[in-house]
Amino acid sequence: MCAACTGVTPCSLDRDDYPAVITGPTQKESLCFAQTNNPLRASGLILAGKVKHIESMIGPEDPPPYTIINAQGQAKILLVGDHVSNVIPGALENLGLKDAMLEQHIAYDIGTRKLINHLSQHLDATAVLAGYSRLVVDLNRSLEDNSVMPEISDNIVIPGNQNISEEHRKQRIQSFYTPYRKAIDMALQRFRENNVVPAFIAIHSFTPQMTGFSRPWHVGILWDKDPRIPLPLMQRLRAHPDGFNIGDNEPYSGKHPADYTIDHHAEAAGIPHVSIEIRQDLVNTENGAERWASILHDALRDVLADPGLYRVWQSL
Repeated sequence: MCAACTGVTPCSLDRDDYPAVITGPTQKESLCFAQTNNPLRASGLILAGKVKHIESMIGPEDPPPYTIINAQGQAKILLVGDHVSNVIPGALENLGLKDAMLEQHIAYDIGTRKLINHLSQHLDATAVLAGYSRLVVDLNRSLEDNSVMPEISDNIVIPGNQNISEEHRKQRIQSFYTPYRKAIDMALQRFRENNVVPAFIAIHSFTPQMTGFSRPWHVGILWDKDPRIPLPLMQRLRAHPDGFNIGDNEPYSGKHPADYTIDHHAEAAGIPHVSIEIRQDLVNTENGAERWASILHDALRDVLADPGLYRVWQSL
């Protein structure tokens, strides 16, 4: 790190080991900004005032509840990654699971951190990334959804999520869920302060197989009412010379309430948006993630270049 970064100390982010900086005296009171090329630039962006102290499950050796990459990105785009991390805070002791289980899809969307990191640079877009596993709290779920702290995931019992007390549940929400929601809200507020309606893009990955069914899609485009990004994006991806199989609300649907981050932050506000699901074996290496970041960038370029896109959607 540089000597000029007063009060800035290094931290480790998660098991993908991207660099980050802490902008406060403790992780409980910090915002963490990751910027692979220039940490100093990222540390200059503070999205809000002081972070209120709460009793947190995040210990001194744990990463923050979210990170921001390419914080000074100039594009009118916000990328989000709800499921990029497989980290469990030390206090939860792996939720009773073996380490090998945390390398599986039940814990996180494999390859999405790599993909978002590359796509953020291609688009010059800011991204907000979750700091912890969806097994701790699923950030793409409403708090009213029973699967927000899943007791069972893909037929695997999660011991640490059994019989959670209300107090424990509230502590998880305060420690992991609320900070992430606020980070997205603050990033969107920056656009509003500049009279910009941004494009909102969520990135996820899916398993090549599920319940014995081989999923044929390379990418799935999830959407509900607003067609401005998803329809032309599917058209461009299907026109790729490699003949990709592009799912329209497959293997999941944007019309399903489980797509909470899009519903809550983008659709409700009329912000142009899309959720992109990519098959995890395509992005589980740096080379694969870079290739697909380039493919998505090429497909999105003309869509995002349309100045008419950046308006609040008025459904007919």
